[in-house]
Amino acid sequence: MRIMMRLKDSSISKKIMAAFMAALLPLMAITWLINDKGADSIKTERSQAILNTARYYLDSLNKEADQIIRYLPNYVTDSDLMEIAAMGDEMSYYERAQKIIDIQKRLNLMKDSSPVIKEAKAYVPLLDRTLLSGNYETSIDRQEYEAIQPSNRGYNEPFIYWKDRIFLSMQYPANSLQEPIFVIGVELSPHKIKESMSQVSNSFGGSNMLINIDRGWHIQSQEDPDLVKTVTNFIMEKKEAGEKEGYDTIRSGDERYLAVYNYSELWNSYSVSCIPEESLLGPIQKYRVWFWWACVLAIFVVIFFSYFLIRLIYRPLLKLVSSFRRVQQNRFEPITIDRGQDEFGYLYLAFNNTIRYLKTLIEENYEQQIRNQRSELKRLQSQINPHFLYNCFFVLCRLIKSENKDKAYQFCLYIGEYFHFITRNDEDEIPLSLEVKHSRTYVDMQTVCYGDRIHVTFIGEAPEIMVPRLVLQPIIENAYKHVFGNMLTNGELLIYCEQNDEEVVFYVEDNGQGITDEVIDNLNMRLKRSADDRMEETTGLVNVHRRIQLRYGAHYGITIERSALGGLKVGIHMNST
Repeated sequence: MRIMMRLKDSSISKKIMAAFMAALLPLMAITWLINDKGADSIKTERSQAILNTARYYLDSLNKEADQIIRYLPNYVTDSDLMEIAAMGDEMSYYERAQKIIDIQKRLNLMKDSSPVIKEAKAYVPLLDRTLLSGNYETSIDRQEYEAIQPSNRGYNEPFIYWKDRIFLSMQYPANSLQEPIFVIGVELSPHKIKESMSQVSNSFGGSNMLINIDRGWHIQSQEDPDLVKTVTNFIMEKKEAGEKEGYDTIRSGDERYLAVYNYSELWNSYSVSCIPEESLLGPIQKYRVWFWWACVLAIFVVIFFSYFLIRLIYRPLLKLVSSFRRVQQNRFEPITIDRGQDEFGYLYLAFNNTIRYLKTLIEENYEQQIRNQRSELKRLQSQINPHFLYNCFFVLCRLIKSENKDKAYQFCLYIGEYFHFITRNDEDEIPLSLEVKHSRTYVDMQTVCYGDRIHVTFIGEAPEIMVPRLVLQPIIENAYKHVFGNMLTNGELLIYCEQNDEEVVFYVEDNGQGITDEVIDNLNMRLKRSADDRMEETTGLVNVHRRIQLRYGAHYGITIERSALGGLKVGIHMNST
């Protein structure tokens, strides 16, 4: 929601780009989702098919091994083998040779009974011979003989793994506490076992293993030590978790493999087929590569679209917006038309025509407005001067009647200085310091009249700005006329200035009594209506308020509120620049 609110106030180009991305990103996400789900579906289907194939070939291998194990006792109870193993050299050479030939025929028959049998052997310690299916003149390999003893295999394991060779063995007598008179050993062919396992993943170029965790041996169709280590750790985790078949993804080096595993109770081993994901998901991997290329292409399309969006729409629009902002700042500058007959070319031409028309209207009306404003100022000032003149002559007459020549003389000097200030030039604006000086002269004139009964305090220095003539003195005069004239107690008048970056405010506060909040509200309402009642006879507060607004605007003028001294607090607000 916050992003939408920010986008609401952003530029048109950002909104167009956001709309473009809002349409593009879902399509890319859907494409990726379809590709990913397709890859998972193909992976699941092929994994299940490979698992079924692995289960079939492992069952076939188990059947072969189980058949050998079941028929092995038949060879152990061979009467010729028992006789020759028991009598040894006591038999005649001919008779012994004849029995050995018969034994070899049966051993050869055993060898040919299964494709996974590499050799069938009979170890006869009394003769110190090992009878093979095709050879007799062999001595017993003692290390091999000791290794294939049935006591060297696990309780539930019929197989013995020794020096990368796999054996099935049985001795006679079967009691392991006695020294056997002979041992039948069947050596299985790792090559044939590898061939059988390789049928599972041969079409995918994978690797197959038969791993016995308890005994620490394995048979691998392709030599890859790193892969064997990875798969061994993987199978150990599955064995600890009690999982006997399934499939999962493993990583060896920089390549990922699909590992399909089955557990064989007979072998006490796991058959594992490791198939590279690249060969398993070949077409899907290509689609993924194409997808990323499509993403790169989409980025270039976005960049290309953004470039032309900025060039064809955003920059011309920004140029037009900047021109409107200049107009708001009273800078009527035409736009350089660098477009053809398209929409922006029409807008530029219409904007320039509007600017020329506005400049004409402003030039025609500006002089008229200035003339009207100056006429209004003169009219308002002319209302103040006679009013003050009446008051001055009244005071002077009173002093002359009282025969106070010194005060009359001083008062005449003040009047001369006062009217010299008013009549020495006809400028509408004067420095504020000069306006304050004139106000002090007026206060001195009133001091002649009131004596020490009115205490006037000026605080601070006036800032160096230009203000309309006679804005402070009429407010002070208003206090003398309406506040102090009827007071029986001493009066107090406080005049001070405050300034900030935008305005200068002169405050005139008095300690008058008897003014109510209703009167203050009525004065404020009269000041607000002064702009509409232009033909009203105006003096004092309204006069000053209207002239300040004519000079600075509607945000400035006079404000009236209750003073901390008890009377009125009049604020004269003027622009500080």
